[in-house]
Amino acid sequence: MIHQALTSVLKELHLPTVRASYEEIARAATKDALSYEQYLLTLMEREQEVRRENKIARLLRASHLPCEKSLSSFDRKRLPEKVNHLLTTLLDGRFMDRCENVLAFGNPGSGKTHLLCAVGQEMIQQYGRRVLFTPCNLMVQNLLIAKRDLKLSKLLKSLAKYDTIIIDDIGYVQQSREEMEVLFTLLADCYERTSIMITSNLPFSKWEQIFKDPMTTAAAIDRLVHHSVILELNLPSYRLEKAKENMKK
Repeated sequence: MIHQALTSVLKELHLPTVRASYEEIARAATKDALSYEQYLLTLMEREQEVRRENKIARLLRASHLPCEKSLSSFDRKRLPEKVNHLLTTLLDGRFMDRCENVLAFGNPGSGKTHLLCAVGQEMIQQYGRRVLFTPCNLMVQNLLIAKRDLKLSKLLKSLAKYDTIIIDDIGYVQQSREEMEVLFTLLADCYERTSIMITSNLPFSKWEQIFKDPMTTAAAIDRLVHHSVILELNLPSYRLEKAKENMKK
C-alpha cells in the first residue's frame, strides 16, 4: 500500500529517477547504516545527475553539432601557441556572458569548423548552454524563407535565445545581395545580445565579395569585431596531411 502511494506521489511530482531507484538506494542505506539525511541526499543526487544527463543530450541534439567534432578528437598540438592559449580562455565559457564573437579564419582543411564545434560541445557539456550550429547557406535560406513569410522577426527572436550561434563557412559560396542582406540583419540583431561564432576562408579584406556593398561590409565587420576573439589558423590542410599519411602506409 505504501509502495503504491509513494510511486503515485513520485509520478505526480515528476521524479522518475527517484521512483525507479528509491528501493535500491534504501537497501544500500540500510546495509551501510546511513542516516535519513544521507539516504535522501544520495537519492536526490541521482535524480539530479540523470536530469543533467538528459538535459545535455537534449541540448546536443538541438544544437545540430556534428558529434564527431569534439575536443577530444581535435589535435591541439597543431595549433599555434597563441591560438592554443585563446582556446583555453574560451573554454571557461565566459565569452558568451560578455556576448563576445569568435571568428576563425584559415584555409580549407585547417580545422576551423572542428575547433568551433569542439568549443560548442564543451559549452553544452560543461555549462549546459544553448548552442546552435548551422552552415551559412542553410541559415541564409531559413532567413529568406522567414522574410518571405513575414516571420523574420519571429525567427530572430527564437535565435536570440541561444547563448551562441556557430555559422560555418561564411563566404565559401558566393551569395546574392538579397541573401547577404538577411545575413547582415541577423548579425545586427545579435550585436551585443548573442555571441556569434564564425568560420571563414576569406580574410576581412575580401568580405566585400560576401556583402556586395562597401558600407554593408564595413558595418558587418564593425559589429563582429567590436567584442571578439579572432583565431587565425594559418595551417596546412589536416585532411590533406592525413591523406598523404595514408598513401605512405
